[in-house]
Formats: sequence, structure tokens, C-alpha cells
Amino acid sequence: MSLFLAARLNHLRPRREKCFGDGRPRPLDRNAKVRVMTYARSLMRRTEKGRHYGAITAKALAVLEALLWGFHNSRSGLCFPSYETIAERAGCARSTVAEALKALEDVGVLTWVNRIVRIRERCADLFGMMGTRARIIRTSNAYNFMDPKGVASRGFSSKSDYPSGTPIQESIPLKPTASPAPLDPNNPLEAALLRFEAAMTARKDKEKKCGTA
Repeated sequence: MSLFLAARLNHLRPRREKCFGDGRPRPLDRNAKVRVMTYARSLMRRTEKGRHYGAITAKALAVLEALLWGFHNSRSGLCFPSYETIAERAGCARSTVAEALKALEDVGVLTWVNRIVRIRERCADLFGMMGTRARIIRTSNAYNFMDPKGVASRGFSSKSDYPSGTPIQESIPLKPTASPAPLDPNNPLEAALLRFEAAMTARKDKEKKCGTA
């Protein structure tokens, strides 16, 4: 493929949609973070002959590790460090961070939205009069991570592998229950139950005998 054709295809690629705010922070416990890292590590395996890496590189994995273990708040799910801070933590250049984030989003490991602030500043208008204007400044990105198990991505977490209300409960074998205690003949209610049970047993035996006669 020529360089001209590659540049043309890159130009025709749809642009990423712009989103603003804090996104949808997803709390992740330690096990969820390990699952994300394990999935990303599997994407480093070489998939094509003659290629030294897979869908992501070792630098992309280092950026992901810095985000998950260095900046992500496990309880609130918030994670919004700057490119410079990520680069310092991951030991790479700022441009490498930008490329790594794009690769990680392409494979579905994470996504992000732009965080912005609105400020008011003094300035001169067209007539030279001093006034104020509102300006929007992009401060950083808010990152969200995709748990391969899917539990954290749905907005809840559970300590059990079988959370309440899931269809998998139907496949869980039930524990054998203990035999019921025998009825007490001295108790009037239980004595009546014993007589009723005896009468039903006698009736069934009689019906069997009539059927075989």
C-alpha cells in the first residue's frame, strides 16, 4: 500500500465523537483491574507473521497500568490525569501516551470523555471597551475501563461470582437438606397428622389390593 493511499484511508476514517464531562465512572476492585490487565496483556501477542507485537504494544500496556494502578480511584471510578502525568508515570513521551490511548480504545479496553472548565476573563470588545467573556478550556480526559467480565461495566459489583438474580443460579446444585424431625404423638395437632397419614396409607394399600384382585 502506497503512502498516499494510506494517508487517504486515514483521512476517510470517521472522527471520534466529542464527549464532555466526567463520563460514567466505573468503580473497579482489585480483581476487576487484574482482569483488565490480563485481557490487555493477551492483546500484545503477535497475530501476524513478521510482526513483533499484537494489537497493542508494551508501551500501551505500560500506559494502561499507570492509569489503573496509579490514578484510578477504585471506589468512585474517577480517573482524569493529564498526558504529562501519565507519561511521567509510564516512563514514555507525551506523544506515546496519545498513541497508546487511541490503541487501547480501538481494542475496547478503555474509553474517555473530555473534561472542560468554563472561565470568565476580562477583554476589550470591538469598540475598545473593557468587558468579560466566557471561555471553555479543556483540562484533561476522564477515563473509563471495560471489565471483560462485564460486572463493573453494568454499574454494580458483587463479591460473589453468582450475584443475586442471575440465571446462573438455576445451574447451581442445591445442598441436601436434613430429614425432618418425627411427629410427636403427644401433641394434639401432630397426633392428628399421624392419624391422617395412617389413614391415607391404609387407603392406598386397599386400593392396590383391589386392583390386583
